[in-house]
Amino acid sequence: MVTAIGVMLGLGMLLVFSPLLWPRGVRPRAAATVRSRLESLRTHLALAGFERVPVVVFLVICAVLGVLAAAACQAMFGVGALSVIAGLLGAILPLVVVRRRARAARRASRTVWPDVVDHLVSAVRSGLALPDSVSTLARSGPLATRVAFASFEADYRATGSFGYSANRLKVTLADPVADRLVETLRMARDVGGNDLTRVLRDLAAYLREDASVRAEVEARQGWIMNAARLGVVAPWIVLGMLATRTEAAHAYNTPTGALVIMAGLVVTVLAYRLMMLIARLPEQKRWFS
Repeated sequence: MVTAIGVMLGLGMLLVFSPLLWPRGVRPRAAATVRSRLESLRTHLALAGFERVPVVVFLVICAVLGVLAAAACQAMFGVGALSVIAGLLGAILPLVVVRRRARAARRASRTVWPDVVDHLVSAVRSGLALPDSVSTLARSGPLATRVAFASFEADYRATGSFGYSANRLKVTLADPVADRLVETLRMARDVGGNDLTRVLRDLAAYLREDASVRAEVEARQGWIMNAARLGVVAPWIVLGMLATRTEAAHAYNTPTGALVIMAGLVVTVLAYRLMMLIARLPEQKRWFS
């Protein structure tokens, strides 16, 4: 009876917090949702430096790691519920690594893009044509973006199409700021404009201010998030240590033991999601991808 009440209480809390955990406006179609998730994953792979890895191959790697983690946990502890959780963790571990690398790359790019815009303004004011101004960033721009702009230069020389080369550049950089910059340059090339340098200078000033504010906030909340992550992981470390004992493994292999582990998993996921939602800073979206 106590277990049933606890399960009902957990489900009730899940329903209460579901608008915060999974906010939705107009519910899209299933196919559109899957396509959006795949595009997001492809963007994260590109930012993490794995742009040549197909999404299908990455998903297969996740599945294989999940199976291996579950098998290793089953061989080590012999607890079915822990093996299921280990399999889930093994499957999402590559995704966590890719997202962490993508966030690190995007965080590093915040300090790079103002310099990119400054170099571009200097090239435009020197009288170079717009495609040539962008191509100069392959040699004079920051080191982190030179490879991408070198690819743009090669594409433009091969095709002579600024639009095609700009689209390839957006795919290579996979960054919201790059999308805005490329679309600004495309509009200036298509319809002309005398205010391009002023717009670019304003963009550089905004990017510097945004990067400064974000760096300060992330530095202040970093130790809080690390402590919260430690609080999430610590109970599972203790559970793993307890599962090494034979009598504890037998207890956790019972339906009640499995229910306790799964309830702990639900509470852990809810707590971690709430922590990330509270601490997460709003990220720019790729409206022009």
